[in-house]
Amino acid sequence: MIKAVIFDMDGLMFDTERLQIQAWDYAGEKLGLGKMGHMVYKTLGMNIESSREIFVQEYGDKLIEEDLIRHARVFFNDYYEKNGIPIKTGLIELLSYLKENNYRLAVATSSSQKTVFSHFERVNIKEYFDVIVCGDMIKNSKPAPDIYLKACELLEVNPSECLALEDSPNGIRSAFSAGLKPVMIPDLIDPTDEILDMIHSKLLNLREVVNLLGAKWRRFQL
Repeated sequence: MIKAVIFDMDGLMFDTERLQIQAWDYAGEKLGLGKMGHMVYKTLGMNIESSREIFVQEYGDKLIEEDLIRHARVFFNDYYEKNGIPIKTGLIELLSYLKENNYRLAVATSSSQKTVFSHFERVNIKEYFDVIVCGDMIKNSKPAPDIYLKACELLEVNPSECLALEDSPNGIRSAFSAGLKPVMIPDLIDPTDEILDMIHSKLLNLREVVNLLGAKWRRFQL
């Protein structure tokens, strides 16, 4: 039986991957390097350390990381002050349903603790989660299984009893290799045949997870 649900964050709970593209386009132009939003596709699901390696491969010493972060932060801060955090369809409904039905909840995100807690404070959802594991709390980034294994350990549940909600291929690979049951809700990237072989279900939005759990995992053991 499914006892716990573990959420990715960017692109899954919040529509922030598209904002990241805009932010890196903005920062790249400010730095005279041209639009850099395409790097989101190359680093999707990775933590800061792993993303840094990809940027070095692409830009070498032409890019100063601190400058990129500074300009991107200006873009994000301005957007969030004007518009708030863009929440994905069905998030609050799903969180409420899971809590009402006594599922254990966790977050397993490659974003930093600072970013995660800032976002959660803005939208007031921190209290829903029993465990939060961030990218700067583990050594090996997605697609390695480490972050999901840590979340399951802290939840005190077997990975086979956990549903993993992900939007990215690297996230699916991470959850699958950790032994969870991955469900993909695609955001920027559609699943390949490789990813389709790993996932239990592909859904359109978070609201559909309620139907999935109600129809299957509440009554049947996988």
